[in-house]
Amino acid sequence: MDGWRRLLLAVVCGVAVASIYAAQPVLEPMGRDLGLPPVLTGWIVATGQVGYLAGLVLLVPLGDVVDRRRLIAAHLALTAVGATLTASASAAWVAFAGLAAAGVFAVVVQTAVAYAASVSPPAERGRNIGVVTSGVVVGILGARVVTGALAEVWGWRSVYVALAVLSLGLAALVLVALPAEERPTPPAGYRRAVVALGGLFGQRVFLARGLVAFFLFASFGTLWSGLSLPLANPPWQLGESQVGLFGVAGLAGALGAARAGRWADAGRAAPVTGLALTLLILSWAAIAQLPRSLWLLAVGIVVLDFAVQAVHVSNQHVLTAAHPERTSGVVGGYMVFYSLGSALGAAATTAIFTAHGWAGSSLLGAGFAACALAVWAADSRLLRKWRSAATSRV
Repeated sequence: MDGWRRLLLAVVCGVAVASIYAAQPVLEPMGRDLGLPPVLTGWIVATGQVGYLAGLVLLVPLGDVVDRRRLIAAHLALTAVGATLTASASAAWVAFAGLAAAGVFAVVVQTAVAYAASVSPPAERGRNIGVVTSGVVVGILGARVVTGALAEVWGWRSVYVALAVLSLGLAALVLVALPAEERPTPPAGYRRAVVALGGLFGQRVFLARGLVAFFLFASFGTLWSGLSLPLANPPWQLGESQVGLFGVAGLAGALGAARAGRWADAGRAAPVTGLALTLLILSWAAIAQLPRSLWLLAVGIVVLDFAVQAVHVSNQHVLTAAHPERTSGVVGGYMVFYSLGSALGAAATTAIFTAHGWAGSSLLGAGFAACALAVWAADSRLLRKWRSAATSRV
């Protein structure tokens, strides 16, 4: 796949995922404007994640049935509808409806990743997935910087207006720039694709990588959905644009893991996952110092996002290589774990912070990371045991 087409798909992913995470640095003013109590503001982000979960189950399997290029364009257009509804909301329930709708159709991310995997030769699959997936992290973290700046000048509603315009523009560009897929076998029907998605949950590799993703993104969501709360309070009392700048630190870490796809192509997905999860736990030791040091917080953010991106790319490479005939379904099923974990982290961190401060949120994030490492270690031991038993029989 050409470099500029990889870039286009990365931008699609970035804009789509930003529609879910753009609220993170403006939770306080957005919640206040919509009349929400502080303890419920985490649900502004969690609502988009719940919609995302529904889209993963109901819409992503369509990628194994219809032309993914047209599906990407349609989902981008409908994401714009959800963003427009959020921007015009005068009551909390209207905003929640818009956020949920944007979340449902933000699963265009998975369709884009599946498209990239399906048109890539095996030797380049990890590289292409890594580049396209980098757009997800750029969208999550870069949205914090842009959102903070826009919100401080024009208010939080301007963010969703911008997302709607970008989504519509990309929908048109995708139809013009991306070729239709050439599939060697006839596509399965929608019902069969959904049933096959359910069958994945009984497979060891899929379940293990999915559980790692669940705890990985619960830890990720704990940081990014809760970070604006302590930074906006004493002693720091930072504004929206200043809070958003911490997304630059996360972006640096995530882009530092851009080679994760190449490592996976070289057969090192398993050790990279273990090392990255260890770094994820250690990153929380620095992040916990937020009440005393913004520099240590920044270092922790760089390490955390490096670790998250390395694991995320490795997971998707392993799963799409194991199921090349249904890349949409396997990526969508994997992202169910991502969505549930992110929603858990977003909802839990605000409640924990309200009750126990940033120390409680940091322990929560580190605990989720430790659970991810435990799942990876248990699966690695099981795999070694099976290989040893197979060798002894030979």
